[in-house]
Amino acid sequence: MATFEKGILGGFSGKVGSVIGARWRGKNVLRSLPASSTKAPTDLQVEQRLRFSVAIAFLNPVKSVVSLYFGKRQKDKSAYNLATSYFIKEVVVPDGAGGFTIDAAKVLISKGDLQGLANPATAVAANQLVNLTWADNSGQGFANATDKLIVVGYIETLARAVIFNDGIRRNAAAAALQFPAYMAGMEVMLYATFVTESEDEAATSLYLGDVTLS
Repeated sequence: MATFEKGILGGFSGKVGSVIGARWRGKNVLRSLPASSTKAPTDLQVEQRLRFSVAIAFLNPVKSVVSLYFGKRQKDKSAYNLATSYFIKEVVVPDGAGGFTIDAAKVLISKGDLQGLANPATAVAANQLVNLTWADNSGQGFANATDKLIVVGYIETLARAVIFNDGIRRNAAAAALQFPAYMAGMEVMLYATFVTESEDEAATSLYLGDVTLS
C-alpha cells in the first residue's frame, strides 16, 4: 500500500488498471488488486465465514446501540468491531445440523462498568405491551438515579429489533414497552441496560428472557 498527495486532478477512488484508490485514516492510498485464488477454503475458513455471517445478521438491527455502548474503542477497533468479535467467539454456536445459530443468553447489546438492572422482571399485558420493573439501585457503585434505560426487543423470525430509548431513568424502577400491533403472537428476546445521562458510559446488558406478545 502506498500513500499519495493530491495532484492537479485531486485524489481518486475506485479501480484504475491494477490499483485501487481510496481514503484510509484521512490519507489517499493506493492498493494493488488482490490476486485471484483458485485454492479451496479450508474447513476453518468456511466455519469462520459462516460464524461471521450469522453474527452480522443478528447485529445489524441493533448496530445503533452496540456501536455506541459496546465497550471502548481499542486502537483501530470500534465498539461495533468489538461486538462482532465477541459474537463470533462466544454467541454464535453450532445448531446441530451443520450450521450455526445464536445463543440468546450470551448476547450482549452493551458492555461497561456501570451498574446494570437489579432484580428485573417482565410481565406481558394485552395489546403487545410488556411491563418491565427493576429495583432502584441508585448510589451503588457508579449508578446514578439519572442513568437512562435502553431496552432491545429482538424478533429473530423477522431479523428485526425494536429499540426503546425513551429517557426513562434508573430511579423510575418501571417501564412500559409498547410493541407494534403486527407483532402480536410473536416471540421476543429482551435485553436491557443502563447508560449514563451523558451517554459516555454503559452497563453490561442483561438478557431478560423471551416473551410472547399477546
